[in-house]
Amino acid sequence: MTGTFTAGRIAALLALLAAGAVTGTAGWLVVDLWLPAGLLLALAAALGVFLAGRLTTGNGLGVGVAAAGWFLTYVVLSVPRPEGDFLLGSTGIGMYAYLLGGAAAAVMCATMRGPVDRSVSAARPGR
Repeated sequence: MTGTFTAGRIAALLALLAAGAVTGTAGWLVVDLWLPAGLLLALAAALGVFLAGRLTTGNGLGVGVAAAGWFLTYVVLSVPRPEGDFLLGSTGIGMYAYLLGGAAAAVMCATMRGPVDRSVSAARPGR
């Protein structure tokens, strides 16, 4: 799916942005709840969303959009409110591991090479 931005491509990118945001929120909730299994589960979900972005678009753009949704959710949930408390506070090092591990997963998926031409455009008959 390289080239122009069609309505289908824009819809796929918006869906990846939403999937990244949902994954970021769920990961934030799970990491401290079931440490260390929650951290592994959250990182596996983030890796899955980033890999789905890579396979859907056929390039790193899908990974970047999914990672943007994931990271923006992370930032929004970690910023303190005007009252001084957090929307969702973290008490341990698990959140830092989630941030660094998720960023590493996004970089791995965005820079991977090889036979990943399983994009939607490659599945059309006659190509």
